[in-house]
Amino acid sequence: MQRKINFNAGPSELPPEVLHEASKAVKKYEKAGLSILEISHRSPEFLDILSESKLLVRELCGIGADYEVLWLHGGGRMQFCMIPMNFLSEKDSAGYIDSGHWAAEALEYATHYGDIQVLATSKEDKYSRLPHWPSAIPKQLAYVHLTTNNTISGTQWHSIPKTKTPLIADMSSDIFSRKQDYKQYAMFYAAAQKNLGAAGVALAVIHKDLLGRTARELPPMLSYKAQAKENSIVNTANVFGIYVSLLMLRWIKAKGIDAIERENNQKAKLLYDTLDNSKAFTPSVKEKSQRSLMNVCFTANSPEKEKAFLALCEENNITGIKGHRSVGGFRASIYNAVPLESVELLVKLMGEVGA
Repeated sequence: MQRKINFNAGPSELPPEVLHEASKAVKKYEKAGLSILEISHRSPEFLDILSESKLLVRELCGIGADYEVLWLHGGGRMQFCMIPMNFLSEKDSAGYIDSGHWAAEALEYATHYGDIQVLATSKEDKYSRLPHWPSAIPKQLAYVHLTTNNTISGTQWHSIPKTKTPLIADMSSDIFSRKQDYKQYAMFYAAAQKNLGAAGVALAVIHKDLLGRTARELPPMLSYKAQAKENSIVNTANVFGIYVSLLMLRWIKAKGIDAIERENNQKAKLLYDTLDNSKAFTPSVKEKSQRSLMNVCFTANSPEKEKAFLALCEENNITGIKGHRSVGGFRASIYNAVPLESVELLVKLMGEVGA
């Protein structure tokens, strides 16, 4: 069966090289004599996987040993819980930038653990734009949380103002997609199902200064300090998920962040230029400087064109093009592993609908 062209927002497309190496490891992992699915999370083989993955994260992010690199369970939602559990006491306040669905969920989870200040929001505009960055951030806040890319609404922060308050960023959908200053964050994290690897594991990178500000005593599974002390092996680690993430990190390093950024810009420009000049489709985000390079959201200008486009996509083996169920329309998720050729085909089909 022919492999489909995958525009899903997540779990999303993986490079053929990564799938090939992962499939080999499922049968037999190197000299272990076992499948990667069978090796112990305390074996020398897995400890080597952990070590290399951490080195690559530090190298690709341009950070040093002053950051802890953790591989954790529970995806992004678990991080929504663990961040306030660890860094927000019941007597303190944290600031949240409400820029989209997942930013709002992170905010809601945090309200269970301390006082939350909404520093900026674009909810009143249904997240069709980014909120205005706050003119002043209260110094007494424990931290400020933001989501760098909004997969459902199709907006993205292309630059983040500096702040003296510890800044925590959810980068689940745009980590390693471009060059940026990771050192401006006290913590950044990403659920591994977009640019990082297979679903089921999350990367959390935390500066040791922030790690020392733990707000409450927690069970080891929920404590960043305990996870760091135990090398992310408080319990049985997600060996396969971390291994696939390592394969992705190798692929990113081999390709180079500069080349990845150029391709991502090229793919996004092709799609947005087509949408801006189309009579059949309309881009969801009007402000060009706020458009996501990862998730291009748009609508058809009539029900007939929507049906025609969906039919064309199905005929051409394209999957994952429907928008999120909460907003409808269409969404082309063009993460690092999505080739330019897939976007060129999509644009061709959009032209046929608009002809």
